[in-house]
Amino acid sequence: MTATLDHTRFAEHWQQWHAARNDALRQPLGWLSLTALHWLDENPTEFDEAPGSWHVDGDTVVHVAGSQVVTYAPVEGAAGLEVRFERGYVEIIRRTGRFAIRVHDRNAPALVAFTEVPVYEPDTKWVLTGRFEAFDESRTVTTGAVVDGLEHHHSAAGLVRFGHDGSEHTLVAFGEPGGPLRVLFTDATSGVTTYPAARKLDLGIPAENNAVTLDFTRAENLPCAFTDAATCPIAPTENRLPFAVEAGERNPRTPQNRE
Repeated sequence: MTATLDHTRFAEHWQQWHAARNDALRQPLGWLSLTALHWLDENPTEFDEAPGSWHVDGDTVVHVAGSQVVTYAPVEGAAGLEVRFERGYVEIIRRTGRFAIRVHDRNAPALVAFTEVPVYEPDTKWVLTGRFEAFDESRTVTTGAVVDGLEHHHSAAGLVRFGHDGSEHTLVAFGEPGGPLRVLFTDATSGVTTYPAARKLDLGIPAENNAVTLDFTRAENLPCAFTDAATCPIAPTENRLPFAVEAGERNPRTPQNRE
């Protein structure tokens, strides 16, 4: 079902959202500042982009810079720990039991070259109404990642059912009971005009009647659409829509989307 909208106000609000997305991506040490992802082992290793040497010791990462030795214990799946240096910072992460560093550099080529995210023109036909059906209790959904061998574990709150072109479709919604929901999905545009692994759509908190709005014009790219130094999840198999969602953000790596 398509929501009834004031087209002028809708276009204004969408432009504000799009501008805010571009501003966020322009932040000096955000996702576009990533220049490298290095997986660590027990052998101390130096990298051109990061000061000092790095290695794994048990459940910690050891950084040696000159005479200073510092040990870090990043949490599985959490945001990384930061080590500042002149051009930015080194982020220490743990993913599926493996340790890595990734480098944020305010002079990163992707950041310097960025103008805006390529998008489909917004159209109110892609603002659909669905219904949220909560699970009796939260479930953990495991997905793969854009990096082979990694896994992501998501807390799934329930299902979102919605109609499109005469058929009903279902998406698994991530989030905590009573909180805002989000979905990771692919569709028939994935790998063609949009990024193949997944796009993200925020649904907010369901209304009292469990109604939710699926505004596909605000479908967002994950960081991995912009950089190979991200470890983003891929969409769960349940969330692969069979039709083309020609709305939201396009693949910034596709040449025709940069024209």
